[in-house]
Amino acid sequence: MANEREIREAIVEAYVELGRKRLNFATSGNVSVRYGRGMLITPSGCTDETLHADQIVETTLDGQFAGDISPSSEWAMHAEVYRRVKDANAVVHTHADACVALAALHRPLPAFHYMIYGFGGDDVPCVAYHPFGTRALGEAAGAALESRTACLLANHGMLSRGRTLGQALDAAVRLETLARQYLLALSVGEPVLLDATQMQAVAQRYADYGRQPKAKVKPRWSVP
Repeated sequence: MANEREIREAIVEAYVELGRKRLNFATSGNVSVRYGRGMLITPSGCTDETLHADQIVETTLDGQFAGDISPSSEWAMHAEVYRRVKDANAVVHTHADACVALAALHRPLPAFHYMIYGFGGDDVPCVAYHPFGTRALGEAAGAALESRTACLLANHGMLSRGRTLGQALDAAVRLETLARQYLLALSVGEPVLLDATQMQAVAQRYADYGRQPKAKVKPRWSVP
């Protein structure tokens, strides 16, 4: 189990990585890790150029915090995921280009590619529009992530979760990649989707996909 300082530093590193991969820009997006009965989350208005570990805010799932630095305006969205999903230990939110473009169409990401199953089902849902930073948005996104590891947020962006920060970050990167590929396919026609039988076969293949002996080296962003 990582200590608080390690978690804070990992959150900063993950947030910087999102900027490096162009999944966020300026002050957009936020990252959190479950901590005790609450969470550690990036502050409101931070950028990947200025954020440091001491600015990460410890916040209850009711939004209470101590000190002068406020948590991200999207804290409620993160908190709702932690309330609803017991094995969610990290949450990532981005305004990545392809995800925003697809979310602006209010379209889910369907089974145009077998890797969609990696998010937990036959699609990645798009949550109905709610103003940013509201409990309504938090409840809608939290409900979507009960059965999926990622979702789109209408006219907004995307949200992902993981057992570790690394898993949540990986889900965000994969979702943006697949959303971009889907939009590329849409630009020349309507993609042919995999049917239920084909996705069931994918599910069987995923049962042991990626399993490797436990690594001796600690994976990057393995917190908490």
